[in-house]
Amino acid sequence: MTRRRRQFSPEFKEEAVRMVLDGPRTVASVAREFDMNPTTLGSWVNMHKAIHPEPEQPLSGPERARIRELERENAELREKLVFLKKAAAFFAAETR
Repeated sequence: MTRRRRQFSPEFKEEAVRMVLDGPRTVASVAREFDMNPTTLGSWVNMHKAIHPEPEQPLSGPERARIRELERENAELREKLVFLKKAAAFFAAETR
């Protein structure tokens, strides 16, 4: 015997998604409460997040400074990598 596919109203879906997004509850716990597959509820949550993206939080001063510092360090490491690749190629050619 096959199980009949359940139909959910848009209001029900929205309420289930709100329970996950607005509180500390997990997708699995809400799905268990409604006796439904957690994958189904998870896809509803993902769809809601895609349609209603959260606004990005502006960076604070220390965060902005940290990002600049990391970008500077990243550029320095890239320069060192280029130098080391050239040195390795030079010494590899010299040993032949």
